[in-house]
Amino acid sequence: MPDAALDECGFENADALILPGGDTWTETVHDPVLSRIEQCLEKGTLVAAICGATFGLARKGLLDSRPHTSNDLEYLKMICPNYGGEQYYEQVPAVTDGKLITASVTASLEFSAHVLKALDVFSEKTLDAWYNLYHTQQPNYFNELLNSIQY
Repeated sequence: MPDAALDECGFENADALILPGGDTWTETVHDPVLSRIEQCLEKGTLVAAICGATFGLARKGLLDSRPHTSNDLEYLKMICPNYGGEQYYEQVPAVTDGKLITASVTASLEFSAHVLKALDVFSEKTLDAWYNLYHTQQPNYFNELLNSIQY
């Protein structure tokens, strides 16, 4: 159960809206949230969706005219019959298109890296070291990460 009603949530000053995956994004219960997501995209707020959250975006038509990814193109077409963005689908772990980030269920690390980059949380050198550390689990990247952080 949510802690607050949608009308109580302020999106006006948000830097990002991160949408978790799940199996319910194709249900109409999410229509009010999806409308707010559409407003966020129009306003230029970063929207990041992973796994099943991409299905909600597809169902709302928000992936019909921009590069994106999801769990699988054929599954996306099956679960969202009105989806019209096949020509923009990229078979990669994560995609950033302006203020929209999409990622597949298996790409939580790549998704996080795209979000951190879009929010300019780390320098490029630090982000690369962070990603390489978690991607490879090689200790030399830990040292590289520490050396990249300026105190």
